[in-house]
Amino acid sequence: MRILFDQGTPAPLRRWLSAHQVSTAYEQGWSTVTNGDLIRLAEQQGYDLLITTDTNLRYQQNLEDRTIAILVLSTTSWPRIKAAADQVVDVVADLASGDYCELRIP
Repeated sequence: MRILFDQGTPAPLRRWLSAHQVSTAYEQGWSTVTNGDLIRLAEQQGYDLLITTDTNLRYQQNLEDRTIAILVLSTTSWPRIKAAADQVVDVVADLASGDYCELRIP
């Protein structure tokens, strides 16, 4: 699976997703691209999943008819995400094209 991390997603999370091809918006030169355009670009470039920490995404964007799956993490805190990394991996494994999931991280 090709996964794109947005600007708020901690890059070290990619270590837990080593079975996948992970890139960041920064690495793609998309660090200043807004959410709607980022989703569109990711789909055009063949990404299967966008992992974001923007909890307002579903209110800001029309997510119907999207082919990319979207996983929203409830925090940008690396220590908290690291503690829940196995849960993130499990959720990623269950996502299908066009899915939208919000993962509450304690």
